[in-house]
Amino acid sequence: MNLETDDLIERLATRHKPIRRLPPPRKRALYWLLIALCGVAAVVVLMSPRDDLAAKLTDTRFLIEELAALATAVAAAFSAFCLIVPGHSRAVALLPAPPLVIWLGSLGHGCWQAWLSFGDEAWRLSPEWVCLPAIAVVGAIPALTMVAMLQKGAPIAPRMTVMLGALAAAALGNVGLRLFHPQDASLMVLVWQFGSVALLSLLAGWGGRQVLAWRHVGNA
Repeated sequence: MNLETDDLIERLATRHKPIRRLPPPRKRALYWLLIALCGVAAVVVLMSPRDDLAAKLTDTRFLIEELAALATAVAAAFSAFCLIVPGHSRAVALLPAPPLVIWLGSLGHGCWQAWLSFGDEAWRLSPEWVCLPAIAVVGAIPALTMVAMLQKGAPIAPRMTVMLGALAAAALGNVGLRLFHPQDASLMVLVWQFGSVALLSLLAGWGGRQVLAWRHVGNA
């Protein structure tokens, strides 16, 4: 070995902290979910649960949509944590697709049922601008926790990773929103709530390279 190699080995051995292996994606997703659920629960309690919550918890369509949104959040979180580990296939990004389709399908079925019952009146859409900021607020702790955890991995596919992380946070935010915001008309939920989740996810993905970037080690 020459002097440069010896010097490099010495620097690596004495000046840099040892790398600690990250927990497996499933464990990281579980840790994230526990923290995120606590944050969402705190917001729901602060905002006060909706008066008809007990009745809604016996409503099959409401439960399907809430569980599908929750499953979407968990699957998206797991996928995001997989994508920051070298060697994982990017096909894991498709994992949230099945619960997302169930969620969207339930909303679509609700729109169809409303049209059969009320005709063209079912397509009347009123502004619900509160949904976007509300989902962002409810999903704030899940989102911040997600970013902090993702930044510990390798930004191999930053845009896709951040989009999935945002989808996880926004979907969980929507779960919380529906526990205190009494808006259940399928078209309204589809456009303003599901639409807000999609918009937040796409915007976050667009800025993924700024959120996740390779960290360069200096020569000191």
